[in-house]
Amino acid sequence: MTFASTILQWFRENGRQLPWRETRDPYAIWLSEIILQQTRTEQGRPYWERFMRRWPTVEALAAASEDDVLREWQGLGYYSRARNLHAAAQQIVARGGFPTTYEEIRKLKGVGDYTAAAIGSFAFGLPVAVVDGNVYRVLSRHYGISTPINTTEGKKEFAALAQHLLAPSLRSGWGEANQAIMDFGATQCTPQSPRCTVCPLLDSCVAFREQRIQELPVKLKTLKVKERHLTYIYIRYQGETAIRRRGKGDIWQDYGNLY
Repeated sequence: MTFASTILQWFRENGRQLPWRETRDPYAIWLSEIILQQTRTEQGRPYWERFMRRWPTVEALAAASEDDVLREWQGLGYYSRARNLHAAAQQIVARGGFPTTYEEIRKLKGVGDYTAAAIGSFAFGLPVAVVDGNVYRVLSRHYGISTPINTTEGKKEFAALAQHLLAPSLRSGWGEANQAIMDFGATQCTPQSPRCTVCPLLDSCVAFREQRIQELPVKLKTLKVKERHLTYIYIRYQGETAIRRRGKGDIWQDYGNLY
């Protein structure tokens, strides 16, 4: 069996049941992808369900106020995602509907290469591979690739490899192929304590054979830690608390209005 067919067979037996996988509605899929950026699936799912109940269409979300969207987002963090979500909804309505090509989806506010590929393949069956942290991990371990994943060279190498590997699975649909390898990384080939002994790719896994599981994928350390000193003044008078909304450009822009 090929890499893609093995992953697909595993997915059909072990794939996660998630509500946004039961629809081809690009709005529902896009919403899930934005919420799940930097958020675990278990934490993000209730937010997706609440958003879908309150704003079941992109038109409804676009018509909402930004303050309402931010309040519904409260607790997820990274509030720029919520602002971009609202702005992109208005973009979609203004253009007359959800874009259907990778290039046009990529133009939406807050949508990068990964998110555009995910929406395009899941909602429209576009033949483009999705490359997220799970995919990087699976490919780097299975093929023993040491190229850092956070470099231009690494991103190009892994994107090309994923596209090449998943292409033969086109008959099953690119959406299913992408979901398969992502789920495989999320639940089988995990960052810590991967389930190697029951892995269908064990015999061909370079990292397992060379005992490099914990070394891969490689990521360059580029984070520079800065020390910041903050002073807070808490004002409470006659049972009420004074709050000032932070201005644009601030690290916690508009954060004050969330309380």
